[in-house]
Amino acid sequence: MADDHDHGHDVHFESADAGASLTYPQQAGTVRKNGFLVIKGRPCKVADVSTSKTGKHGHAKCHFVAIDIFTGKKYEDLTPSSHNCDIPHVNRQEYTLLDITEDGFVSLMDEAGNTKDDLTLPKGTDDSDKLATQIQQDFDDGKELVVTVLKSMGEEMISACKSSAGGDK
Repeated sequence: MADDHDHGHDVHFESADAGASLTYPQQAGTVRKNGFLVIKGRPCKVADVSTSKTGKHGHAKCHFVAIDIFTGKKYEDLTPSSHNCDIPHVNRQEYTLLDITEDGFVSLMDEAGNTKDDLTLPKGTDDSDKLATQIQQDFDDGKELVVTVLKSMGEEMISACKSSAGGDK
């Protein structure tokens, strides 16, 4: 009987470990505006935090308003300030833009000279559509561009673009 019980725990821990590297716990009361937070399984940037005090024996609650960093969708969450919430690991990396294919895929190169060809121009929100248009236009104008790729929870997207200073020939 003990063996069955232990086996159940092993399965639980394995599934917990699989997703654990994408996020880390942080006490809700310490999460600040412009920080990151996972709401409904999505990596979000916190747009607003308000803390409400409750009754004599209750917990203070944190009300989060956050924007999905990939889709721009707005989420809200209410968590007791003493509880932990998931914080996504968010990574930014800069790449030099080498090429844009007709179907919107980009060819990028990192500082080490490794190429990355699995991303498309950003799309889905007004801001990302504007960014995609700007990148395409600057690329067509022959500018040397550096794009910033945002990576979190297994998703990646180009989040910013600037002209490279090294592009002056």
